[in-house]
Amino acid sequence: MKTTFGLVVLVAIGFGLATLLVGGIAFEAVHEELEQQLDHRVAAETAALIDEGDDGPSGVASAIARREAARSTASLDYRLVDSAGRHVAGQLDTTVPRAPGYVELLPYRRDGEQRIAQSLTTLLPSGHRLLVAADRAVIDEMDATMIRLFAVALGVMLVLGVMAAWIVGAVTKSRLDRIDRTALAIIDGDLERRMPVTGQGDEFDRVAETLNRMLDRIGGLMDNLRQVSSDVAHDLRTPLTRLHNRLDEAMESDDRLVQRAAIEAASSEARELLDIFAALLRIAEVEGLGSRVSFGQVSISELVDGIIETYRPDLEAGGYELIANIQPGIFVTGDRRLLQQLLTNLLDNAITHTPNGTRVQVTLEQQVGVVRLIVADNGPGVGGGTANLFERFTRGERSRTTPGHGLGLAMVAAIATAHTGTARITPPPGFGVEVRLAH
Repeated sequence: MKTTFGLVVLVAIGFGLATLLVGGIAFEAVHEELEQQLDHRVAAETAALIDEGDDGPSGVASAIARREAARSTASLDYRLVDSAGRHVAGQLDTTVPRAPGYVELLPYRRDGEQRIAQSLTTLLPSGHRLLVAADRAVIDEMDATMIRLFAVALGVMLVLGVMAAWIVGAVTKSRLDRIDRTALAIIDGDLERRMPVTGQGDEFDRVAETLNRMLDRIGGLMDNLRQVSSDVAHDLRTPLTRLHNRLDEAMESDDRLVQRAAIEAASSEARELLDIFAALLRIAEVEGLGSRVSFGQVSISELVDGIIETYRPDLEAGGYELIANIQPGIFVTGDRRLLQQLLTNLLDNAITHTPNGTRVQVTLEQQVGVVRLIVADNGPGVGGGTANLFERFTRGERSRTTPGHGLGLAMVAAIATAHTGTARITPPPGFGVEVRLAH
């Protein structure tokens, strides 16, 4: 709370300082403008007096007398002295400067009170000096008014800033406390908990959604780890048992031919186990998304064409009918080697689990934002449900008697996920897999 509150207070202080800066600039600009207006007024009045008194100092004195007779609170003050400095006309109680020009702060007295005026001294042809002055009280009053306004504005800004700091700090603390409690619950073992999302779409919701996706990903990896452990314990028990039995058979027999046959069978079982472990490790590597670092632009149209031409002779020699419907010029961001493995797994799956004479169709097309790759056949299908076919060691009912370990489609799903895509089983008749990749 202190960190958040302190940060917002600093922001409020920053706004306050900005208010002071802007206020100071505005104050100086207005103050300078008022002084220029007074200078202009004094200069215009001086020119008018000289024009009216064009017959000399007496005419100027008469003009001053007329103005002072009609005096108001907004009137200017005048003083005319001769070359020796003796008073000629005007009631302005001050000493006339000897040098002509403006004096910004000229002290004078009015009604026994010391005051300040802004003045202009003009040297007449006769040697007389004419002083015209404007009281600076209006400027001082305006300055005081602006200072009060800026002081109020600064005070309001600081109060609002502190209030905003408290509100933002309280809201932030509340949201962070909820995230903290959820994180502590997850640390304590409640892995189903997720960060709270209010639905407001703010920064906290975006962070919470990102954390939830991270937790979902971690949860998926842990589920995969548990699944692998379970699958290894369950599905590898049989080949390990067969391997153990073959070795026992070799040890118990004195017949060298029997021993050799048992050892060869055990070696075959060991190779099969190594192949299974290699496939499991490869699937785990792909699911870890480490392959994304090598992603680049891949012409999937050329890739699929090349693999089809590689498989075509063997498929046609085996009595299969291979149909390709490949849209040219399609590119995806991915790993070329993994995409090759995805397609070869699907083609191998079709060859392994369908009889001779089956039609295998490969389709590649681009739609809005997605690339669809479909490998489908008109064979007998899998028989039974297809919901778990992308899990490790899962096989269809009709595939139990064919070679394989149920890892091919698991690899396909892992590669599709690594490419931010999906894989699904197409509806019957026959069997097919549709892979959608982000374009």
